[in-house]
Amino acid sequence: MADYTFVNPGKEITSTASAAITGGQCVSVSGNNTVAPSGAASSSYIGVAAHDAASGARVTVHTETARVHRTASTGTVVAGDILTTGALGVVATLATPGSAMHQAVGVALEGATGGALVRWKTLR
Repeated sequence: MADYTFVNPGKEITSTASAAITGGQCVSVSGNNTVAPSGAASSSYIGVAAHDAASGARVTVHTETARVHRTASTGTVVAGDILTTGALGVVATLATPGSAMHQAVGVALEGATGGALVRWKTLR
């Protein structure tokens, strides 16, 4: 059995701002490895911006749990999708997040298709 190490074992992650962000704003995944200020009731919320960042700049995001993984996926995963476990230990997009959040394991930080590796942050 192969060993596995977290991509980021800390409580902060760094991403690229896809819009202007003010330190202290809640941020959500907005695309592949990008974040933007969260909209109302965002299902792709990942944390709070540590500082101001212009669009295109790197921004540090404080998270309550910043375990970031890079694992195999199944089907099509879009950045910001709520993920659940798929067959054989992969992750997959949760089809109905509202009624099935108890099955959610994380939020996709980037997209992937056809079994490719996907970077995602844990929800719990």
